[in-house]
Amino acid sequence: MTVASDIKDLFTKNLRTSGIYIAFALIIVLFTVLTDGLLLSPINITNIVLQYSYVLILALGMIMVIVAGHIDLSVGSLVAFTGAVSAVLVIQQDLPWWLGVLAALGMGVLCGAWQGFWVAYVGIPAFIVTLAGMLLFRGLTYLTLGNISLSPFPGEYQRVAGGFLNGLLGGYGYDLFTLIIGVFAVAGFAWSQWRSRRARIRYEQQVESLGLFATKLVLVAAVVLWFFWQLAHSRGMPIVLIILAVLIITYHVVTTRTVFGRHIYAIGGNLAAARLSGVNVKRVNFWIFINMGLLAGVAGAVFSSRSNGAQPGAGNMFELDAIAACFIGGASTTGGVGRVTGAIVGGLVMAVMSNGMQLMGVDQSTQQIVKGLVLLLAVAFDIYNKRRAGASK
Repeated sequence: MTVASDIKDLFTKNLRTSGIYIAFALIIVLFTVLTDGLLLSPINITNIVLQYSYVLILALGMIMVIVAGHIDLSVGSLVAFTGAVSAVLVIQQDLPWWLGVLAALGMGVLCGAWQGFWVAYVGIPAFIVTLAGMLLFRGLTYLTLGNISLSPFPGEYQRVAGGFLNGLLGGYGYDLFTLIIGVFAVAGFAWSQWRSRRARIRYEQQVESLGLFATKLVLVAAVVLWFFWQLAHSRGMPIVLIILAVLIITYHVVTTRTVFGRHIYAIGGNLAAARLSGVNVKRVNFWIFINMGLLAGVAGAVFSSRSNGAQPGAGNMFELDAIAACFIGGASTTGGVGRVTGAIVGGLVMAVMSNGMQLMGVDQSTQQIVKGLVLLLAVAFDIYNKRRAGASK
């Protein structure tokens, strides 16, 4: 294939997957102009990573739930509940900080198993089960905290979401350690893409032209290195970014290169066909919700660390942010379609819009209106793509 034909496909056949990246770039440019460059300042980029990491963590689990044809309305309340459990152990009981983190993860797994049982083995729709879970976990949060807020956490716990690795910060005005991590990230991405391309060629599958492939690698490398350069000029590498990167890589591999991941797509794409193919639908659905509970526990630990305490009203509307991130990132409302990378970019779209409007001094009500319109347009775009694909057959 030629570069010209690849570019044409980018804006026609592959618009469903490429559209979110194009839109993300345009949104960054728009808010950079509107904020006089403040959006892309080193300090603000670091703040975006710290403030919105928990939404991206939740989106990693939510994309698997949505691909399987379900929805989870309880994750915001579960974030609050797991954070409350951690706060009671660490602040009230004076237990080690790491035990509080493990307790948050364990409680998330238990709550995920509870909901997975009702969805997978009893057969109650996930919408109803998680709606009940939203009320149940919020009530348990109030009960656990005794209707009061608990704070502060010890310094070690606060470092989970607010700490930095900048051990090689010298007299140069930037953190060398962060730049080294950026170089390794680019090298790893390039090697992974080259290996994937060679494998597809070996199996005689269609690949983009070498020119477009090289251009893509150069653009991604430039963006990633610039991002780490900005972090290096602020406070160094956020610990929560390392946690998020490990989770993104792990869940990308799980959804694209494991049997469990293929089963999730099979269930969401065609449930009857999945059953006839021997997929254990009940077991897969059960583990999907356990996984969602685990990530809610991670987000609960991160958010409580970031806010330096646990509040009964924590996590309000987090589930809607995670769901919106998945749909904006290209997930289908009917299941079977969606990617981890798309959900992350969708979450970043929400983060950049929210942060940009905050820098502009836009009031909260207007921000909610804009987010709602963006979500509506994303779903409308998904429906448009389906109709266009159906008409072309």
